Parts: sequence; C-alpha cells; structure tokens
Amino acid sequence: MHNPKVDIDANLVRRLVDAQFPEWRHLPVEPVAFGGWDNRTFHLGDEMAVRLPSAAFYSLQVEKEHRWLPRLAPLLPLSIPEPLAIGEPAAGYPWHWSVYRWIDGETAKSGRIADPSAFALSLADFLVALKRIDPAGGPAPGQHNFYRGGSLTVYDGEARRAIAALEGEIDAQAATAVWEAALAATWHGSPVWFHGDVAWGNLLVEDGRLSAVIDFGTSGVGDPSCDLAIAWTFFEGESREAFRTRIAVDEATWARGRGWTLWKALITTAGHDANQAEAEKSRRVIHEVLADHERWA
Repeated sequence: MHNPKVDIDANLVRRLVDAQFPEWRHLPVEPVAFGGWDNRTFHLGDEMAVRLPSAAFYSLQVEKEHRWLPRLAPLLPLSIPEPLAIGEPAAGYPWHWSVYRWIDGETAKSGRIADPSAFALSLADFLVALKRIDPAGGPAPGQHNFYRGGSLTVYDGEARRAIAALEGEIDAQAATAVWEAALAATWHGSPVWFHGDVAWGNLLVEDGRLSAVIDFGTSGVGDPSCDLAIAWTFFEGESREAFRTRIAVDEATWARGRGWTLWKALITTAGHDANQAEAEKSRRVIHEVLADHERWA
C-alpha cells in the first residue's frame, strides 16, 4: 500500500477544520500531551479531539470506528470514544480523519493508579463485557487491524527471524518454545469482539481508577487472545494474577496471548529503528513472557 510521508501539525488541522467544519472555526487547535503513534491527536476546543491517521494502513480504521463505536458504547462499563464527524482528504492530507468528543483522563502510565489490582479487575471486566457483545457483522481480522484476532501463523516467519537475530541477547531456545506453544494452541472458539491494542496509552485514569478505554482502530471480531498482552506489558505480580483470574480464559488462550506479546516484543527489540529505551522495555517484556511460560508449563 502506498504510504506517503505526511507532516501532521496543528496548522494542517486548522486548515482542515476551517474548510470542512466552519461551525468550529472559532475553537482553538492544540496538540495533546500524548498524541499517539498510529494516529495524531489534537484538542479542538475543550470538548472535542481531532484524530488523523499517520499512514495509509491506519486510515482503514476510520470508517470502522465511526460505524461500530456507537453500537458498542451502550453495552460497555467504561467510556469509549464517541465519533462526531468524519473529515475528507484535503489540504495535502490524503486520508479520511475523525472528530471525537474529548474524554478526560491521563494515560495509565502517567496517571496515578490507586490500586493496581483493582485497576486490573476493572480492565478484565471491560474486556469480558466487550466479548459478550453480539459479534454479528463485525469486522473480521484483516489488513485494517494487522490481523489481530486471527492466526499467529501470519507472523511466524517474522517472529522466528527476530529470535535468530537476537541469539545471544535473549534465551532463543526458550523464546522458540513459547512461540511454538502459542502456535500449537489453536483457536477453536466462535468469534468475539476484541479491542486489539490494550496498552497503557489506550487506558485512561481518573481519580486513581480506570475510567475509559480508547483507540479501537485494531478492534474486530475473532480470537480475543491479543487483548491479553497487557498482562505482561503493564501488569505484574498481584495485578497480573488478578487480571488472569478475573478474565478467566483457558490455558490455550493464555498461551496465544503470550505469543502475541512475544511477537511484538521480539520485533521491537530486533528492529533497526527501535531506540534504546524501547528495546530495553521490550527485553523486559520478553523476560516476563518467558518466565510466565515456564511457571505455567
């Protein structure tokens, strides 16, 4: 897919909003503190946010969110984004873009979490509620969400190449064992809704508690094991145990969750464009996944 480089800044957003939504011309446009990677987010006044995909791959997610988020929201126990308008390509920007109602809160990494185990339980309850929503007609895994919810075999070659590249830096034999266990734990269930990117940057905190889950760009219906990655990327100790107990998935699903987590950590660590801090965090995740596999094997 053609993926031109686009400079996304407040001036571009100002031009897009002024031309397509003149009723909001009077509202200031400001970048948010954490603008995201796949999309760039800006304040539009105090009550709205403008979100622009940063590449063609992510633009496939705009229509999906506008179609499905209003249907999911009433059935979930926490706030999720509320789409207000879709913008058209213009002013040198080549993709559709979105206006959402602003949701207050800090990301889970920067916000104060009063009780990590209670936070983990609240997130598990949210994901269980999401899985219970009727999946009929929902988006199946595909290019729009990088095959989240599908088979891990899509990334088999990539994972194995990363393991080989990291020989001597990680326990390659143990990593291969975890990966092959995940591949062998085949999904046989009926498709269910999943979020697809349950990460600290997409979890908002208010008054010390989980208050909202945002960025449903990689959501869909299929195998929900990809939503377990937060167990190793953010939770630890008692909070991880609380999450695992409350979400109550079988051993095979937990194994596939380790697989999704390991794949992402491997390619981040082995990637040439990863900075030292990102690579170090990913190494820690790899260690946590391998230790968890050894514990439950």
